[in-house]
Amino acid sequence: MTALATELFDYDLPEHLIAQAPSAQRDASRLLVVDRKTQQVTHRQFRDLPHFLGPSDVLIRNNAAVLPARLSAVRPTGGKVECFLLRAEVEQAAGESWWCLLRPGKRLPVGATFSRADAFHATVIRKADDGVALVQFTPTNATESVAAMANRCGRMPLPPYIGRSDEDQRSADDLERYQTVYADRQRQVAVAAPTAGLHFTPEIFTQLQTQGVVTAEVTLHVGLGTFRPVTTDLITDHDIHREIYEIPPLTQNHVLQGDKRRVAVGTTSVRALEHFCSQHTTPLDHPFLGEADIFIYPPRSFAGVDALVTNFHQPRSTLLCLVSALLTPGKTDGIDWIKEIYHEAIAEEYRFFSYGDAMLII
Repeated sequence: MTALATELFDYDLPEHLIAQAPSAQRDASRLLVVDRKTQQVTHRQFRDLPHFLGPSDVLIRNNAAVLPARLSAVRPTGGKVECFLLRAEVEQAAGESWWCLLRPGKRLPVGATFSRADAFHATVIRKADDGVALVQFTPTNATESVAAMANRCGRMPLPPYIGRSDEDQRSADDLERYQTVYADRQRQVAVAAPTAGLHFTPEIFTQLQTQGVVTAEVTLHVGLGTFRPVTTDLITDHDIHREIYEIPPLTQNHVLQGDKRRVAVGTTSVRALEHFCSQHTTPLDHPFLGEADIFIYPPRSFAGVDALVTNFHQPRSTLLCLVSALLTPGKTDGIDWIKEIYHEAIAEEYRFFSYGDAMLII
């Protein structure tokens, strides 16, 4: 196992390049194209993506929808509470229990209550070592689930580097723009958007279909762990987060047969596909439900992905490690190369992170 210093994946980013809102039109984002064979970098618009794909490609996208998971409430004393829904635990006769992040967490011990008159009453019933709390919700409307209630009155779970107040008018736009156009609303299982997919439009998919590009699906239960930076001195000492994923048989066939260039949309898709390929060499006749627990960093070879559509990632992040590995599979040269690419993107004033611009690695 290669011992890589975490500082190798650090870089300086001017704060004004952290995108606080999406581009006016989804496909108006910029697209930095990296050709690994020629080692050339070119600058395009995302609507130019179909120029780089054709009938020999399968585009693998994450169809998970994002739950508006941020709920505002108050304690009996009048103090404000923010409840961030993470995942459902059990369904009960009187409501549902969800694992949540609570703010202020220390002031909400087991037994504490909070509520929102038009939505729910909640009780903290357990606290875990990692700071999350199990909360029992009793809905104001007995026929409404917690997910339905969140869709009615919750806010999108934007990452911490995007600033939003409760009164920010952009929050209404986030309900649409922090969601891909191909999100399956029956699969509202994510609390973080597959941000590489935010640039796609129906028109782009129509053009790709006309060109013979095949589209395949995965469903990723993306959680907050995707935003967690590496804080250890060595990459190998980082405790990687786990993410549940689902891969239908058709996608399994495309990934394992390898008769087309497999273009993943998003680094979390890469992680799921590589985890699946590490466990299977032949497709199954049923959907596969797994839990990705692999940490991808240089030098690593790839079994399930040949190209990638991605956004620009945070310094010292596991996602930046993954992109570095994909630039030069099986080698560590990608560490220096990604710094060169990011340096050029910064000089060209690309917009970074979730609402920022995109990169295509081919």
